[in-house]
Amino acid sequence: MSGLYARVARRPSRGHVRRVTPVPIERADGLTAVVYGQVERDFGMLAPPVSLHSPAPPVLAACWIVLRETLVAAGRVDRATREAVAAAVSTVNSCPYCVEVHSATMAGLLRSAADPAGDDQRRRVAEWARAGTDRTQARVLVSPVPAVEAVELLGVALVFHYLNRMVNVFLEPSPLPAALPSALRGGVRRVFGQLMARGARGDRPPGTARDLLPAAPLAPDLAWSSAHPTLADALARGGAAIDAAGQRAVPTSVRDLVTARLDDWDGRPTGISRAWVGEAVRDLPTVDRPAARLALLTAFASYQVDDQVVADVRAAGADDRALIELTAWASMAAARRAAGWVRVDPDAPASS
Repeated sequence: MSGLYARVARRPSRGHVRRVTPVPIERADGLTAVVYGQVERDFGMLAPPVSLHSPAPPVLAACWIVLRETLVAAGRVDRATREAVAAAVSTVNSCPYCVEVHSATMAGLLRSAADPAGDDQRRRVAEWARAGTDRTQARVLVSPVPAVEAVELLGVALVFHYLNRMVNVFLEPSPLPAALPSALRGGVRRVFGQLMARGARGDRPPGTARDLLPAAPLAPDLAWSSAHPTLADALARGGAAIDAAGQRAVPTSVRDLVTARLDDWDGRPTGISRAWVGEAVRDLPTVDRPAARLALLTAFASYQVDDQVVADVRAAGADDRALIELTAWASMAAARRAAGWVRVDPDAPASS
């Protein structure tokens, strides 16, 4: 993607973000400026799902490190298949923004290709990724690809379980302008996909973002990634930064409540009613209930977060940084739990 497109894309990308104010690129400094530079270089544009994290620079860096090493950096799995996983997980998580972006990018990458075998493989991989969002199904799934490739794709799934939640809370539902007439959306979407695909082509060497955050031990629930050292290192660093953010911004009672509910979670939607949230927070201290409502909805039904839920947390004293830290912790806690359900067979044969 050209430098001109990246510069033009900066303006509308800011307009997509709601409920927090991202740092403008011309005012970015320190860690934020370094991350912004890497995102534009390797992703082709300052993507709103990344820039929305900028009020909390370590969380911004964590988001970029794990996104880069799963979706963007060169690996054994081609980019179109990774995009298929991103779109499949986003569909299950009811994240229309991410579905639109990653479906369009995949279509753009495949538009000039004629590869029926590859198309069939991508369909099987997408079905595997969708099924992996249900705990019962995930435990009996057989990966359609060898273990080393499954680890890469599971990394993509984890990151989109995380990003879908953040995007639902902080971005508009579509990357395209809301005022765009429906008759024009198909054509604009194709052009958008071609531009995104242009930025997705070409190899980006793995590991170049790792030093944005300090090294950290790999948590036991991320042990499935250990067969892919670069990915494991990215998840360890990013996970540790988001855990630290949670320690700062999320009351202990709220972390305990979300963790307990994750223990019983099966991955299925909570339904259209939010009555369960009120019941869940009933026994918490009154001062902690707004944060608990936002954290629970972010983890389990992010598409149900509304302005009032966020306003209640602000009224309790949270600023933009605290909002990002709280929601990032809840999003990553759910993402790690969902990824941990999927079995990866270390004895699966390598592809030829």
